[in-house]
Amino acid sequence: MPNKTDLVIVESPSKAKTIGKYLGPGYEVKASMGHVRDLPKSKLGVDIEKGFVPDYQPIKGKEDVISDLKKAAKKSGRVYLATDPDREGEAISWHLKELLGIPDDKTYRVTFNEITRNVVNQSIAAPRAIDQDLVDAQQARRILDRIVGYELSPLLWKKIRRGLSAGRVQSVATRLVVEREEEIRAFVPQEYWSIEADLARVAPNLGSFKAQFHGRDKKMELHSREEAEQVLATVRQGSFSVAKVKRQEKSRQPAPPFTTSTLQQEASRKLNMSPARTMSIAQQLYEGVELSGQGAVGLITYMRTDSLRLSEEALAAAKDFIQHRYGGEYYPAQTRRFKAKGNAQDAHEAIRPSDVTLVPDEIKKDLTSEQYKLYKLIWSRFLSCQMANAVYDSLSIDVENSGYIFRASHSSLKFSGFTAVYEEGKDEDEEEKTSPLPDLKEGEPLDCRGLKEDQHFTQPPARYSEASLIRALEEKGIGRPSTYAPTITTILNREYVVKEGKALRPTPLGEVVTGLMKDKFNDIVDYAFTAQMEERLDKVEEGDVNWKALLNDFYGDFSAELHKAEQELDGERIKVPDEVSEEICPQCGRNLVVKSGRFGRFLACPGWPECDFTMPLVVEMPGKCPKCGGRLLKRTGKSKKTGKQYTYYCCEWVNSKDEARKCDFMTWDVPVKDNCPVCGWTMFKKPGKGAKKPYCINEVCSNFTPEEKRGGWKPKPADSADTGEEKAEKKPAAKKTAAKKTAATKTATAKKTAAKKTTTAKKSTAKKSGAEKAEG
Repeated sequence: MPNKTDLVIVESPSKAKTIGKYLGPGYEVKASMGHVRDLPKSKLGVDIEKGFVPDYQPIKGKEDVISDLKKAAKKSGRVYLATDPDREGEAISWHLKELLGIPDDKTYRVTFNEITRNVVNQSIAAPRAIDQDLVDAQQARRILDRIVGYELSPLLWKKIRRGLSAGRVQSVATRLVVEREEEIRAFVPQEYWSIEADLARVAPNLGSFKAQFHGRDKKMELHSREEAEQVLATVRQGSFSVAKVKRQEKSRQPAPPFTTSTLQQEASRKLNMSPARTMSIAQQLYEGVELSGQGAVGLITYMRTDSLRLSEEALAAAKDFIQHRYGGEYYPAQTRRFKAKGNAQDAHEAIRPSDVTLVPDEIKKDLTSEQYKLYKLIWSRFLSCQMANAVYDSLSIDVENSGYIFRASHSSLKFSGFTAVYEEGKDEDEEEKTSPLPDLKEGEPLDCRGLKEDQHFTQPPARYSEASLIRALEEKGIGRPSTYAPTITTILNREYVVKEGKALRPTPLGEVVTGLMKDKFNDIVDYAFTAQMEERLDKVEEGDVNWKALLNDFYGDFSAELHKAEQELDGERIKVPDEVSEEICPQCGRNLVVKSGRFGRFLACPGWPECDFTMPLVVEMPGKCPKCGGRLLKRTGKSKKTGKQYTYYCCEWVNSKDEARKCDFMTWDVPVKDNCPVCGWTMFKKPGKGAKKPYCINEVCSNFTPEEKRGGWKPKPADSADTGEEKAEKKPAAKKTAAKKTAATKTATAKKTAAKKTTTAKKSTAKKSGAEKAEG
């Protein structure tokens, strides 16, 4: 039996609540509210001369929490440190032990890969000592980043602008975005041509199809109109016939379960969630959510991992669930096991549901909208990775004319397999869907109904999105699962990079800082060097490298580079060029430039102080104005009634002084890059987080979607014509809170009414009335 005064310390109250429920009354579970001590913010906090000795200080504002934990630890029999199962969690446990003064014989370290009753109790029954190698690896990372940030940032302040920062991973991430932009600017489009043949069987009404020019025996590229015309001239004199018909069955395997990186990428693609938001919601699912009739339940395994490994219990549970819910044919002949990449730490399982029988739709009422969407994504991905392959019937037809080959292909789903549950999202545009092909035989002659030639140009590489940037960082071995989200948040907050739609674009400030870093501190922003540093930190974790030796090796070269840069830049100040927009100042006619202020970026006239015109930053959206064909812009405003900021979309010529061009198109709905396949108008979607279905707003189009069928529509009350605010989608949790507030308001009103009556009634009558009201 555990001692009644045994103490369990975790990071958050929700985690404490879930674990407390599983452990029962024999344990006291308290939350440290994250870190309790750290390096001081006001100074470097590392004594380099004495061998990189850190000066850890209690975090300001945590005095009450620390005092409470000290008292609880002092009166307890044993102290279980149950922080997260990674380097940072291990370091938090070590800091708690040191700060609270817990003796070794009372200190027990436990970790939970998932917060379920069995795992919690098994871990408590088998504690271990604090892993000092893990702690040292985290100390090395923390001090390394502190040295780079605190010694390099002042140089940026003096030479570029105050308030700037530099860091090992953030500087490399910014460099990736900057170099992609340089590739786009340097890109020279190459012309190429395509030819499409509209073909049909000789007998009428027996099927037609379109085939694309392929070449001869090998693929041919047509680089000019002359080359295309030469092919067309030859083909027009010849005749088409079926050269080859190839039928085959193709299968497609499911994607592996989620790691931290792939979860952030897929949540960005499918749910439009930022990496930081994804990790915040995942943390809630891991720590525990209140489910009806069950209390707090941890829904997923630990979400900071680079492993693809799954426990045997989870694999067995998935097999049983798939066979009973979908049928035996949906489970593969052999259980699927996935291998992690060579540089993976493989410390934890892949991200999966703690209990696969907790079907998302069955617990949806207990989750917020974001929790439900992310849990469904994780649940579906895990289940699908253990299902049978999807099978497709593939048909490819080669049509020959004068030695030239035209090719048509089509595939149709034969057996859904894992796609019955989940399909992986893509960063790139989906391939064009093909139409079914007629049943043709080799040698069969064909009629040509027409030939169509089209000119094309190669496109530059796409800008990084948050998802593709995370993938690039992972592929280059830069950072670890816990660093991707904060890295992207940092470069956006520092305005080295801005987000336009889903694309990340470097600012002139980001380009200037990156240029300085590449010139003076090449190691810091070198991809290979940064990846090697991550590997050395892993070696510290494994106990193969001393953490202070790692810091000493790094600091010698870094210090020399810093001293050299300060000498070379003595007396020099680097100017950040203005980011010139296409917007024209209505007062003086200059092009407005982008400036930064306390509340973010905005447009201002470069003619200040003679001209003081400013306006909110204009963001160009995809598509064209449905009224005049102008650009569509994203703008912000502020409600006069509530003072809250809102977002709307409008034509660039709204409020134009040019009466000939003036347009009044404005909408709350978000324009998307897709055009209506029927009328060609720009399509729109409803605002708000998560995936939304685009729709056509052209009332004369057969594809038009009425307002009430666009999702999230509610008829407006007659007295609320226009507040100028976008109505946010209410989450289930918010509804519950609102219901409680309403009930509380009614109760308060009832009490006030009763109080008024008591002033005019007799005491005995008042008591009776009050009793009756209480019963009602």
